[in-house]
Amino acid sequence: MSFIDGLLAGLALVANLESFLALGAGVAIGVVGGAIPGMSATMAVALTLPFTFAMQPITGILLLLGVYKGGIFGGSIPAILIKTPGTPASSATVLDGYPMAEQGKAGKALGMALWASCTADLISNLALILFAGWLASFALNFGPPEFFTLMLFSLTIIAGVSGNSLLRGALSALLGLFLATIGLDLVYGTNRFTLGDPNMMGGLNFIAVLIGLFAIPEILAMVWNPKSHDRKSRSLGDNWVTFKEYKDSFKSIVRGSFIGVFLGSIPGIGAAPSAFLSYSEARRKSKNKDNFGKGEIEGVAAAEAGNNGVAGATLIPLLALGVPGDVITAIIMGAFMIHGLQPGPMMFILNVDIIYGLFIGLIVSSVFLFLIGSVAIRGFKYVADIPRGLLFPGVLVLCIYGVYAVNNNLFDIGVMFLMGWVGFFMLRYDIPAAPFLIAFILGPLLEDNFRQSMLMSGSSPLILFRGPITWFFWGLTCITVIAIIRAGIKASRAGTHEVSDT
Repeated sequence: MSFIDGLLAGLALVANLESFLALGAGVAIGVVGGAIPGMSATMAVALTLPFTFAMQPITGILLLLGVYKGGIFGGSIPAILIKTPGTPASSATVLDGYPMAEQGKAGKALGMALWASCTADLISNLALILFAGWLASFALNFGPPEFFTLMLFSLTIIAGVSGNSLLRGALSALLGLFLATIGLDLVYGTNRFTLGDPNMMGGLNFIAVLIGLFAIPEILAMVWNPKSHDRKSRSLGDNWVTFKEYKDSFKSIVRGSFIGVFLGSIPGIGAAPSAFLSYSEARRKSKNKDNFGKGEIEGVAAAEAGNNGVAGATLIPLLALGVPGDVITAIIMGAFMIHGLQPGPMMFILNVDIIYGLFIGLIVSSVFLFLIGSVAIRGFKYVADIPRGLLFPGVLVLCIYGVYAVNNNLFDIGVMFLMGWVGFFMLRYDIPAAPFLIAFILGPLLEDNFRQSMLMSGSSPLILFRGPITWFFWGLTCITVIAIIRAGIKASRAGTHEVSDT
């Protein structure tokens, strides 16, 4: 199918009121979710997922993508107004956004955050459209051994970059891989770790694990420390961002967007490192570097460009290779699977109308983000003042409804609460949850491709080293492990020096 044919097929799929309403509603839900301290874009996407089951596949996925886009920007609202990042990706925005709010320029900071977010979002979406198809056509050369080495590399890099410790990241990923083996064996159909319970024969429900891991720990943390998010909101002030200020920050915005695209296309890195790298690069090259950290508008622009530049790019490995780029795209991958779609190179052949429909929807989402974000800046500053006593019971009800609605099964609610306590202890002991979730999703695919490889070769492991593609991913895996171990050794030495100095 040619590009024009694909575009027309995608347009026929999304050119209806339902798709545009879903996209607009998703952006609005994401902005609200991101703007509420204690929630996050991940939590907002996880809570929205059960509502997509009854929708058409394209409509449901566009709704989730809207929530994702809106959530990343929404996190900047409390970061600037009350010094509490709504999402981890907005942590860098605090550095200059909150000092601007203290100077009575909160409206200017939020305006620049919106302009930078929309510009970076558009650049990121264009990168997805340009590169995903090319990468997918290359991935059609992959067989089971190539996919096994790709997923092994993905798990390695995700385990390493999702926390301060390689050991903790690896532990989290191993726990996810273990729980992914529960249920029927993929090849022989025998029971594994089901403890004789028929509810476990189909494996642990993905939605129950997901919501339990990300939403319930936040509720438990709020009960544990109810005053952790009590901050007073700032007024917006009279000044708004001018075109000159946007033009002066444009280089930093474009640079941050490309940093986001590059880091977002590597599975597992996420938006927070991209935001900080974009911010540090803007500071290094700025004429006003001494003003960074004291209320520099270019710092806000760079941070927001960095984290929003990731949003479209994380879909590149998801759509082209079937590997989620971060936690949120792992959830969106779950939505694809629930609707009977398998992200990866074959989607560009079997479901090309959905691929182009998503591309069109993503471009439109940048427009929705600007329109809804403009309203959000003025109106949603009040969401920071929602009493926790009202907010979190409402979130808990949504969690229980969302999990029960999947299979109408109380067992899944039990799994959700059990995973909630697991997630809470992981939160308390600084064990990252992202490697767990992505390993839980990739685990069956990793095992399936490994066992297919063994069946193809008569159980010879040499098939895992066939051809340049497998060697490439083995090489990347070794380089990643060595780099992470070196970084861990440096960090421990730095910690030792600090202790000895004190």
